[in-house]
Amino acid sequence: MKYTQLGRTGLKVSRLVLGTMNFGPQTDEATSHVIMDSALDAGLNFVDTANVYGWGENKGRTEEIIGNWFAKGGERRDKVVLATKVYGNMGAAGTPWPNHDKLSAVNIRRAVDASLKRLRTDYIDLYQFHHIDRSTPFEEIWQAIDVLVQQGKILYAGSSNFPGYKIAQANEIAARRGGTIGLVSEQCLYNLAERRAEMEVIPAAQEYGLGVIPWSPLHGGLLGGVIKKEAQGGRRTSGRSADALADTAVRAQIQAYEDLLDKHGIEPGEAALAWLLTRPGVTGPIVGPRTAEQLRSAIRAAELELSEEVLTSLDEIFPGPGPSPEAFAW
Repeated sequence: MKYTQLGRTGLKVSRLVLGTMNFGPQTDEATSHVIMDSALDAGLNFVDTANVYGWGENKGRTEEIIGNWFAKGGERRDKVVLATKVYGNMGAAGTPWPNHDKLSAVNIRRAVDASLKRLRTDYIDLYQFHHIDRSTPFEEIWQAIDVLVQQGKILYAGSSNFPGYKIAQANEIAARRGGTIGLVSEQCLYNLAERRAEMEVIPAAQEYGLGVIPWSPLHGGLLGGVIKKEAQGGRRTSGRSADALADTAVRAQIQAYEDLLDKHGIEPGEAALAWLLTRPGVTGPIVGPRTAEQLRSAIRAAELELSEEVLTSLDEIFPGPGPSPEAFAW
């Protein structure tokens, strides 16, 4: 496994990030633990979760599964760079109670303590804001984060789903406060089929020294060989992928993508991950395996080197917006 620095920090993280959103809802605890053990054995040390994972009445369940894994010992916690998120409402089912969501100082304090308890650890390496909070000023957010850092409960702060201007705003206010390192990472939607992040988010992240952590690297499975799997009698495409393929232009694009990779003997899902690893500013994509085999496929992708011919062809099939700010003008 290859490693890199997380943005401008001295923290070394693996080029793949183990996403855990499926742990609980789709993957039971025992299988989740097998996947995490296999990831650690392969050298993957970066684990991402969120307090709301588990969803609905089971919010927090994913953090509990990870916490139970840490409790098994074997230096599991010491070897892992642990990232979780705050923003979603963690109140009981029904009408959300005030101050049980978003990024007020009171909710950040409540949420981090609850996550620490579920995760069965005394610190979180990377505490991420899951979304912007239009109601809370960054001065308040950074004051709350500074206290948590001083208490040793978190080490770094990151963002998720932030537009470029909010990354700039957050870090400019952090700089004015002094003594606050500010955001060190941004977790955003970014893949071959969805490249809008190249217009503002990634340039802002690079300008301010944030590591970029793409989520949905296979675009909901669309880049994982869906047409070929359908033709071979596999599980029928559903959800977002099915809706996308209903568009004839999108289907033709995905067919061209799969034909290109078939010609070069490369698995589509592995190519999509390998492409992200070539992109400027990217720390590592989040992979969310439901099974051990899916994890092995992701690990193979980390070792895959795409030729210039393949990279050029991928750009032709999935053209990006072009360099910023020129992309806005011509």
